[in-house]
Amino acid sequence: MLAPLVLSLLTQAPPAPARPVHTYSIVARDPKTGELGVAVQSHWFSVGALVPWAESGVGAVATQSFVDPSYGKLGLDLMRAGRAAPDALAGLLAADAEKDVRQVAFIDAQGRVAAHTGAKCVGFAGNQAGRDYSVQANMMASPEVWPAMAKAFEATKGDLAERMLAALEAAEKAGGDARGKQSAALLVVAGTPTGKPWADRRFDLRVEDAPEPLKELRRLMALRRAYLLMDDGDAALAKKDVAVALKLYAAAEALAPDVLEMTYWHAVTLVGLNRVDEALPLFKKVFAKEPRWRDFTPRVAKAGQLPGGKVLERILAEGK
Repeated sequence: MLAPLVLSLLTQAPPAPARPVHTYSIVARDPKTGELGVAVQSHWFSVGALVPWAESGVGAVATQSFVDPSYGKLGLDLMRAGRAAPDALAGLLAADAEKDVRQVAFIDAQGRVAAHTGAKCVGFAGNQAGRDYSVQANMMASPEVWPAMAKAFEATKGDLAERMLAALEAAEKAGGDARGKQSAALLVVAGTPTGKPWADRRFDLRVEDAPEPLKELRRLMALRRAYLLMDDGDAALAKKDVAVALKLYAAAEALAPDVLEMTYWHAVTLVGLNRVDEALPLFKKVFAKEPRWRDFTPRVAKAGQLPGGKVLERILAEGK
């Protein structure tokens, strides 16, 4: 017998469809880390606001075609309540009078997958499941799109974000959306929930509207990796592991050399470690590229993040 919560979710009828979101997507899990994710591209504005859903330790959902976002919320609710992905999707489809125009894929925290391509989805449309993933597409220029995605995901090395983005890039090479491209999104959550949902989101990237959404998504992914390295550096510093922290900060700067924010706060950290001589060249680099950082620095000192007096004078001298 179904639990009351599950029964209630299953009987919530989705709204009537509006228009199709011609889309290709992947839901996937990394069996080593437990990370879960969704990646998607579409000829539709801000696809990331509708299609991808994921929750650490629970599952991931892609809902598209005549998109009904409630599949995302209710699917996660059901999987959180203990339903396997195939059971959760089957239950929601059974309650959906418009299931023939839906395309939906679920994956749960154990890697079980389920996908549905309604009989009235606009062609070319289809889905393909493999170990720890499902790819699906509708309104494609070629029926080779989703098989190409599966092949790329299985063949690509790297973390979950890299493998899912490779699947999207393979879809585009195989023809992509019949009407072109507009937006893309990448969502990856940690394998083990921390109790802080904001901290569980390893990647939460959106390209709302761009001529080349996947190229922009790849740029953002690299930038996010740099900020993750900064976060890891902060965590190492909190544990008094200075050598590791400084190595991570340097790696972040190498990955995003145009982001002055990283170099600046690296320099601030060095001053806090009484390594002023090492910090000065970094301040000089930042001030040379953007003088406003020099004008900003006394405020940082006033807030207690830098010492004042002669140390501050030495820092500011680097901008002259």
